[in-house]
Amino acid sequence: MRPVPVRGGRGFLTEEEKANKPEITLALLKRIFSYLIPYWKQLIVAIVAIIASSIFGILPTLLTGKIIDDGLIKHDLRMLVILIVVSFLVLIISNLIGVLESYLNVWMAANITGDMRSKMYRHLQRMSQRFFADSKQGDIITRVTSDIDGVENVISGTLVNILKNLINLTVALVALFSKNPLLAAIGMVVTPLFILPTKKVGKKRWEITTESKKHQDEVNQILGETLSVSGQLLSKLFVNQQMEYERYDKANRAMIRLNVKESMAGRWFWVSMYVFTNIGPMLIYLVGGLLIIRYGNTSLTIGDITVMVALLSRMYFPVNSLLNIQVDLIRSLALFTRIFEYFDLPVEIDNAPDAVVPSKIQGSLTFDHVYFHYNQGQPVLKDIDFHIEKGHTTAIVGPSGAGKSTIISLIPRLYDVTGGRILIDGTDIRRMDLDTLRRNIGVVTQDTYLFNGTIRANLLYAKADATQSELEQACREANIHDFISGLPQGYDTLVGNRGMKLSGGEKQRLSIARIILRKPALLIFDEATSSLDSISEQLIQEAIEPLLARSTSLIIAHRLSTILAADQILVVKDGKIVERGIHQQLVDQGGVYAELYRTQFKDAA
Repeated sequence: MRPVPVRGGRGFLTEEEKANKPEITLALLKRIFSYLIPYWKQLIVAIVAIIASSIFGILPTLLTGKIIDDGLIKHDLRMLVILIVVSFLVLIISNLIGVLESYLNVWMAANITGDMRSKMYRHLQRMSQRFFADSKQGDIITRVTSDIDGVENVISGTLVNILKNLINLTVALVALFSKNPLLAAIGMVVTPLFILPTKKVGKKRWEITTESKKHQDEVNQILGETLSVSGQLLSKLFVNQQMEYERYDKANRAMIRLNVKESMAGRWFWVSMYVFTNIGPMLIYLVGGLLIIRYGNTSLTIGDITVMVALLSRMYFPVNSLLNIQVDLIRSLALFTRIFEYFDLPVEIDNAPDAVVPSKIQGSLTFDHVYFHYNQGQPVLKDIDFHIEKGHTTAIVGPSGAGKSTIISLIPRLYDVTGGRILIDGTDIRRMDLDTLRRNIGVVTQDTYLFNGTIRANLLYAKADATQSELEQACREANIHDFISGLPQGYDTLVGNRGMKLSGGEKQRLSIARIILRKPALLIFDEATSSLDSISEQLIQEAIEPLLARSTSLIIAHRLSTILAADQILVVKDGKIVERGIHQQLVDQGGVYAELYRTQFKDAA
């Protein structure tokens, strides 16, 4: 008889798991099982299939006794053949039912987790910028991928295994005690002998696995940092490839040692397990032999004893598995709790119940005594108050960290103000339909983001139904069409990860072409040319100027000519507007703007 396998690390809770053990409530259980409700028909069929598979699975074992008693011992060849054929057919039926059961389990688990992934992705799309700024990207991705993938394992693994083990154990016990209650009880006496060592060795292997996992994380961290586009470039420029290799090799070797140690841990355990798992069958042989030989028990046959030994082995594994139900359930509930934490995150930026959908947005913008903070007690903007008429341009200047980009982020409601109001065409943007608001705002940032696809696909992201002529016209206005036309694949050229195959200026002009396709009522430029060379800057400036002439514009200014062309300049310092006016007025005041002009713009002038 094969010993029961060690379930390394699954038969106990770590200290961290004990500390973070979720509270099991009726509400939590109802919420978990609510995901099964849409698939209740498949669940019932799966349970029936498990019961049928368990019954049919035990029949060949019971027929073995008949084969021995009625076929072999009685020398009845005809009966022997019939029983073997029946056993073979039962075996086929049992496996076919098992295939159906496995398919249903996998199908339900895949669909339930698919539903959860879609729901999670939709929910995360509605989270505010604050959530993404405060959360680790890896943690967000883990919740959407690994955690929900874990739910699939819970449904197709933990839940199904509990049902299967309960049913298999019940069927085995019924068959055992129906054969001979005394021998059944004797066979069950040794069960604790292999259960207790399993937990001890499992814990040891888990400790080694945990340590190995730490080194695996370190290896992955090194790979992620040094083999990324930026990381490999940095290691080359600083000539640190050998140092990084040695760091990787050290962590890798440590992981190898622990993996070997884990594989070898508890080898002595298999010897004792083999002995323990054979004590029960030996006791059944001994007691059964005494009953037949010494006491002449005619109701007990050799076939019965053989069947009981086989049934005993079928009982050991379900018993061992069911002893770990509590651990599996706690881990499963902890997984669901982590996922529900994200589902329960409030949607900070959402449509008002009576959201207004304007027929047309003209583009006038008003900040009405706006206050804002990311964290309570740490104000970022203080009493920001200004107005931009339709078609006019306002430039915002100020030292780094003054709050300029925060002002920009409030307009499309990436965050909501904590005091005051922002109005577009006289309507508080919190009362305006969110999609309508954002469709009418075009933002060009310093760090342009492009998807890893074609130029065409990145342009169509702004307007999915744009024609080729519309794309070309937008790119002409953005001073990028001639460049694209000169590429071998033209508009079907792949831009690479984050647009790495394009220069900064080319990416920026593509982003401007996207904005032109949108034709927004309000344009926002967040230092769009600050990191570019003078030629790229000039091309972008030429693309921007026509846009400024026909749109309401708010610009975090870097280029002096942009500032000079603005209808008004706002000077922001420490979250406040400390000066406002036009260029010459502000220079003459000799304040913050004058200092910025002397340090940043005088050479350009």
